[in-house]
Amino acid sequence: MKIGKTEIADTFAEAFEMWGARIIITADSKQWARAAAASMTGFATSVIRCKLEAAVECEIRKEDTPDNRPGVSVLLFTMSGKTIAGQLIDRIGQCVMTCPTTAAYNGIESDKTVSVGGKLRFFGDGYQISKVLCGRRIWRIPIMEGEFLIEDTFGIQPAVGGGNLIILGTSKYSALQAATAASSAMREVAGVFLPFPQGVVGSGSKIGSRYKAMIASTNDMYCPTLRSIANNGVLPDNVEAVYEIVVDGLNEEAVKEAMRRGMHAAARKGIIMITAGNYGGKLGKYKFSLHEIINGTVS
Repeated sequence: MKIGKTEIADTFAEAFEMWGARIIITADSKQWARAAAASMTGFATSVIRCKLEAAVECEIRKEDTPDNRPGVSVLLFTMSGKTIAGQLIDRIGQCVMTCPTTAAYNGIESDKTVSVGGKLRFFGDGYQISKVLCGRRIWRIPIMEGEFLIEDTFGIQPAVGGGNLIILGTSKYSALQAATAASSAMREVAGVFLPFPQGVVGSGSKIGSRYKAMIASTNDMYCPTLRSIANNGVLPDNVEAVYEIVVDGLNEEAVKEAMRRGMHAAARKGIIMITAGNYGGKLGKYKFSLHEIINGTVS
Protein backbone atom coordinates (compact mmCIF):
# COMPACT_ATOMS: atom_id res chain seq x y z
CA MET A 1 0.00 0.00 0.00
CA LYS A 2 1.23 3.48 -0.86
CA ILE A 3 0.27 7.09 -0.30
CA GLY A 4 1.74 8.76 -3.34
CA LYS A 5 5.23 7.28 -3.62
CA THR A 6 5.55 6.49 0.08
CA GLU A 7 5.11 2.87 1.12
CA ILE A 8 2.89 2.18 4.13
CA ALA A 9 4.19 -0.92 5.86
CA ASP A 10 1.79 -3.78 6.50
CA THR A 11 2.23 -3.68 10.26
CA PHE A 12 0.66 -2.29 13.40
CA ALA A 13 1.47 0.12 16.21
CA GLU A 14 1.25 -1.52 19.60
CA ALA A 15 -0.19 0.70 22.34
CA PHE A 16 -1.02 0.20 25.99
CA GLU A 17 -3.55 1.14 28.65
CA MET A 18 -3.11 4.33 30.67
CA TRP A 19 -5.18 6.65 32.85
CA GLY A 20 -5.81 10.21 31.76
CA ALA A 21 -6.84 13.58 33.16
CA ARG A 22 -7.47 16.93 31.50
CA ILE A 23 -6.51 20.14 33.29
CA ILE A 24 -7.90 23.48 32.17
CA ILE A 25 -5.43 26.21 33.12
CA THR A 26 -6.67 29.80 32.90
CA ALA A 27 -4.91 33.10 33.52
CA ASP A 28 -5.30 36.82 32.97
CA SER A 29 -3.47 36.46 29.65
CA LYS A 30 -2.45 33.75 27.18
CA GLN A 31 1.16 34.40 28.15
CA TRP A 32 0.69 33.22 31.73
CA ALA A 33 -1.62 30.33 30.84
CA ARG A 34 0.98 29.10 28.35
CA ALA A 35 3.78 29.56 30.90
CA ALA A 36 1.98 27.43 33.50
CA ALA A 37 1.18 24.73 30.93
CA ALA A 38 4.80 24.63 29.72
CA SER A 39 6.07 24.27 33.27
CA MET A 40 3.51 21.60 34.18
CA THR A 41 4.34 19.45 31.16
CA GLY A 42 8.11 19.55 31.60
CA PHE A 43 9.96 16.21 31.89
CA ALA A 44 6.87 14.30 30.79
CA THR A 45 7.82 12.62 27.52
CA SER A 46 7.81 8.95 28.49
CA VAL A 47 6.71 6.69 31.33
CA ILE A 48 10.02 4.88 30.92
CA ARG A 49 11.79 7.44 33.13
CA CYS A 50 9.36 10.33 33.65
CA LYS A 51 6.65 8.12 35.23
CA LEU A 52 3.98 10.00 33.26
CA GLU A 53 3.32 11.54 29.85
CA ALA A 54 1.81 14.99 29.42
CA ALA A 55 1.55 17.83 26.92
CA VAL A 56 -0.63 20.71 25.85
CA GLU A 57 -3.76 19.55 24.05
CA CYS A 58 -4.92 22.94 22.77
CA GLU A 59 -5.56 26.55 23.65
CA ILE A 60 -9.08 27.55 24.68
CA ARG A 61 -10.90 30.79 23.95
CA LYS A 62 -11.82 32.77 27.03
CA GLU A 63 -15.49 32.40 26.10
CA ASP A 64 -15.16 28.63 26.60
CA THR A 65 -13.32 28.48 29.94
CA PRO A 66 -14.94 28.20 33.39
CA ASP A 67 -13.92 31.72 34.41
CA ASN A 68 -14.03 33.42 30.98
CA ARG A 69 -10.29 33.96 30.81
CA PRO A 70 -7.75 32.70 28.25
CA GLY A 71 -7.05 29.02 28.79
CA VAL A 72 -4.86 26.06 27.89
CA SER A 73 -5.93 22.42 28.04
CA VAL A 74 -3.30 19.98 29.30
CA LEU A 75 -3.59 16.18 29.14
CA LEU A 76 -1.68 14.12 31.71
CA PHE A 77 -1.48 10.31 31.57
CA THR A 78 -0.03 7.77 33.98
CA MET A 79 0.15 3.98 33.95
CA SER A 80 -2.13 3.62 36.97
CA GLY A 81 -5.25 5.29 38.29
CA LYS A 82 -3.62 5.10 41.71
CA THR A 83 -0.70 7.35 40.79
CA ILE A 84 -2.42 10.03 38.75
CA ALA A 85 -3.71 11.99 41.76
CA GLY A 86 -0.22 12.46 43.14
CA GLN A 87 1.09 13.68 39.79
CA LEU A 88 -1.77 16.16 39.47
CA ILE A 89 -1.24 17.49 42.98
CA ASP A 90 2.51 17.85 42.54
CA ARG A 91 2.45 19.43 39.11
CA ILE A 92 -0.47 21.78 39.65
CA GLY A 93 0.88 22.76 43.05
CA GLN A 94 4.44 23.39 41.89
CA CYS A 95 3.88 24.61 38.33
CA VAL A 96 0.41 26.20 38.09
CA MET A 97 -0.28 27.64 41.53
CA THR A 98 3.19 29.24 41.46
CA CYS A 99 2.51 30.91 38.10
CA PRO A 100 1.01 34.43 38.31
CA THR A 101 -2.78 34.90 37.81
CA THR A 102 -3.57 31.23 37.13
CA ALA A 103 -6.42 28.91 38.12
CA ALA A 104 -6.92 25.18 37.50
CA TYR A 105 -10.15 23.37 36.62
CA ASN A 106 -11.18 19.82 35.82
CA GLY A 107 -11.65 19.08 32.12
CA ILE A 108 -13.13 15.56 32.20
CA GLU A 109 -16.58 14.60 33.40
CA SER A 110 -16.23 11.10 34.82
CA ASP A 111 -17.72 8.88 37.49
CA LYS A 112 -14.18 8.25 38.71
CA THR A 113 -12.56 11.27 40.34
CA VAL A 114 -9.51 12.07 42.46
CA SER A 115 -9.05 14.77 45.07
CA VAL A 116 -6.71 17.49 43.84
CA GLY A 117 -7.88 20.87 45.09
CA GLY A 118 -9.11 19.03 48.17
CA LYS A 119 -5.47 18.21 48.95
CA LEU A 120 -3.78 21.37 47.70
CA ARG A 121 -6.10 23.45 49.87
CA PHE A 122 -3.88 22.68 52.89
CA PHE A 123 -1.30 25.05 51.41
CA GLY A 124 -3.70 27.75 52.61
CA ASP A 125 -2.72 26.87 56.18
CA GLY A 126 -6.29 27.06 57.46
CA TYR A 127 -7.23 30.26 55.65
CA GLN A 128 -8.59 28.49 52.56
CA ILE A 129 -12.33 28.52 51.86
CA SER A 130 -14.61 26.52 49.57
CA LYS A 131 -17.26 27.92 47.24
CA VAL A 132 -19.56 26.43 44.63
CA LEU A 133 -19.24 28.38 41.38
CA CYS A 134 -21.30 27.38 38.32
CA GLY A 135 -21.85 23.92 39.79
CA ARG A 136 -18.15 23.40 40.52
CA ARG A 137 -16.77 23.09 44.04
CA ILE A 138 -13.78 25.41 44.07
CA TRP A 139 -11.12 25.98 46.69
CA ARG A 140 -9.91 29.55 47.13
CA ILE A 141 -6.38 29.40 48.48
CA PRO A 142 -4.86 32.69 49.70
CA ILE A 143 -1.52 33.46 48.03
CA MET A 144 0.69 36.53 47.88
CA GLU A 145 -0.91 37.93 44.71
CA GLY A 146 -4.46 37.29 45.94
CA GLU A 147 -6.14 33.88 45.57
CA PHE A 148 -5.47 30.70 43.66
CA LEU A 149 -8.64 28.92 42.52
CA ILE A 150 -8.63 25.18 41.96
CA GLU A 151 -11.41 22.65 41.53
CA ASP A 152 -11.93 20.20 44.39
CA THR A 153 -11.85 16.98 42.33
CA PHE A 154 -10.67 16.02 38.84
CA GLY A 155 -12.18 13.34 36.64
CA ILE A 156 -9.95 10.55 35.35
CA GLN A 157 -10.60 7.89 32.73
CA PRO A 158 -8.95 4.95 30.96
CA ALA A 159 -6.75 6.13 28.10
CA VAL A 160 -4.41 4.88 25.39
CA GLY A 161 -0.65 5.40 25.31
CA GLY A 162 2.02 4.56 22.79
CA GLY A 163 0.35 4.87 19.40
CA ASN A 164 3.18 5.57 16.99
CA LEU A 165 4.46 6.13 13.48
CA ILE A 166 8.04 5.59 12.27
CA ILE A 167 9.09 7.71 9.30
CA LEU A 168 11.99 6.64 7.06
CA GLY A 169 13.58 9.36 4.92
CA THR A 170 16.35 9.66 2.37
CA SER A 171 17.89 12.53 4.35
CA LYS A 172 17.65 14.06 7.81
CA TYR A 173 16.09 17.16 6.26
CA SER A 174 13.33 15.34 4.38
CA ALA A 175 12.56 13.02 7.29
CA LEU A 176 12.36 15.85 9.81
CA GLN A 177 10.21 17.99 7.52
CA ALA A 178 7.79 15.08 7.11
CA ALA A 179 7.75 14.32 10.83
CA THR A 180 7.11 17.98 11.64
CA ALA A 181 4.21 18.11 9.18
CA ALA A 182 2.76 14.89 10.60
CA SER A 183 3.07 16.20 14.14
CA SER A 184 1.21 19.39 13.27
CA ALA A 185 -1.61 17.46 11.61
CA MET A 186 -1.94 14.99 14.47
CA ARG A 187 -2.14 17.68 17.15
CA GLU A 188 -5.29 19.04 15.52
CA VAL A 189 -7.24 15.99 16.73
CA ALA A 190 -9.14 16.61 19.97
CA GLY A 191 -8.32 14.28 22.84
CA VAL A 192 -4.74 13.46 21.82
CA PHE A 193 -1.30 14.77 22.62
CA LEU A 194 2.23 14.10 21.42
CA PRO A 195 4.48 13.98 24.50
CA PHE A 196 7.93 14.39 22.91
CA PRO A 197 9.50 17.75 21.90
CA GLN A 198 7.28 19.22 19.18
CA GLY A 199 5.87 15.69 18.90
CA VAL A 200 8.97 14.23 17.21
CA VAL A 201 11.33 11.55 18.59
CA GLY A 202 14.92 11.48 17.37
CA SER A 203 16.00 8.58 19.59
CA GLY A 204 13.29 5.94 19.52
CA SER A 205 13.72 3.00 21.87
CA LYS A 206 13.06 -0.71 22.04
CA ILE A 207 12.08 -2.78 25.08
CA GLY A 208 15.00 -4.24 26.98
CA SER A 209 18.78 -4.08 26.62
CA ARG A 210 21.91 -6.19 26.84
CA TYR A 211 22.55 -4.28 30.07
CA LYS A 212 20.42 -5.58 32.95
CA ALA A 213 19.89 -2.14 34.50
CA MET A 214 18.26 -0.76 31.34
CA ILE A 215 14.57 -1.38 30.71
CA ALA A 216 14.79 0.25 27.27
CA SER A 217 17.57 1.00 24.81
CA THR A 218 18.21 2.43 21.36
CA ASN A 219 16.07 0.99 18.58
CA ASP A 220 19.10 -0.37 16.71
CA MET A 221 17.07 -1.76 13.80
CA TYR A 222 16.32 1.81 12.76
CA CYS A 223 19.76 3.36 13.38
CA PRO A 224 21.36 4.20 9.98
CA THR A 225 24.88 4.01 11.43
CA LEU A 226 24.25 0.39 12.44
CA ARG A 227 22.90 -0.70 9.07
CA SER A 228 25.69 -3.19 8.38
CA ILE A 229 25.73 -4.83 11.80
CA ALA A 230 22.33 -4.57 13.52
CA ASN A 231 19.54 -3.70 11.10
CA ASN A 232 18.88 -7.25 9.89
CA GLY A 233 17.84 -5.83 6.53
CA VAL A 234 15.03 -3.72 8.01
CA LEU A 235 16.47 -0.38 6.93
CA PRO A 236 16.64 0.23 3.16
CA ASP A 237 20.02 1.35 1.80
CA ASN A 238 18.72 4.78 0.77
CA VAL A 239 17.34 5.67 4.21
CA GLU A 240 19.59 8.10 6.07
CA ALA A 241 17.35 9.26 8.94
CA VAL A 242 14.42 7.88 10.91
CA TYR A 243 12.00 9.75 13.20
CA GLU A 244 9.22 8.45 15.40
CA ILE A 245 6.00 10.13 16.50
CA VAL A 246 4.31 8.89 19.66
CA VAL A 247 0.64 9.72 20.21
CA ASP A 248 -1.46 9.26 23.35
CA GLY A 249 -5.23 9.69 23.45
CA LEU A 250 -8.31 9.62 25.63
CA ASN A 251 -9.72 6.83 23.43
CA GLU A 252 -8.80 4.52 20.57
CA GLU A 253 -10.71 6.49 17.94
CA ALA A 254 -8.77 9.68 18.64
CA VAL A 255 -5.43 7.86 18.36
CA LYS A 256 -6.45 6.20 15.07
CA GLU A 257 -7.59 9.49 13.57
CA ALA A 258 -4.35 11.18 14.60
CA MET A 259 -2.31 8.36 13.04
CA ARG A 260 -4.36 8.57 9.83
CA ARG A 261 -3.73 12.29 9.52
CA GLY A 262 -0.09 11.84 10.39
CA MET A 263 0.50 9.27 7.66
CA HIS A 264 -1.10 11.45 5.01
CA ALA A 265 0.89 14.49 6.12
CA ALA A 266 4.21 12.59 6.24
CA ALA A 267 3.85 10.87 2.86
CA ARG A 268 5.85 13.22 0.68
CA LYS A 269 9.00 13.45 -1.43
CA GLY A 270 11.99 11.87 0.27
CA ILE A 271 9.97 9.56 2.51
CA ILE A 272 10.58 5.93 1.55
CA MET A 273 8.33 4.28 4.08
CA ILE A 274 6.06 4.84 7.07
CA THR A 275 5.95 1.97 9.54
CA ALA A 276 5.22 1.51 13.25
CA GLY A 277 6.67 -0.07 16.37
CA ASN A 278 5.31 -3.23 17.92
CA TYR A 279 6.67 -5.79 20.30
CA GLY A 280 4.74 -8.97 19.64
CA GLY A 281 2.01 -8.13 22.12
CA LYS A 282 4.41 -7.71 25.06
CA LEU A 283 3.75 -4.00 25.47
CA GLY A 284 0.00 -3.55 25.38
CA LYS A 285 -3.39 -4.75 24.20
CA TYR A 286 -4.02 -2.16 21.46
CA LYS A 287 -2.91 -2.99 17.92
CA PHE A 288 -3.44 -0.23 15.38
CA SER A 289 -3.03 -1.60 11.84
CA LEU A 290 -1.66 1.05 9.50
CA HIS A 291 -3.43 -0.41 6.46
CA GLU A 292 -6.76 -0.64 8.26
CA ILE A 293 -6.47 2.94 9.46
CA ILE A 294 -5.72 4.22 5.95
CA ASN A 295 -8.57 2.17 4.49
CA GLY A 296 -10.97 3.29 7.19
CA THR A 297 -11.86 -0.30 8.06
CA VAL A 298 -10.97 -0.14 11.77
CA SER A 299 -14.06 -0.50 13.95
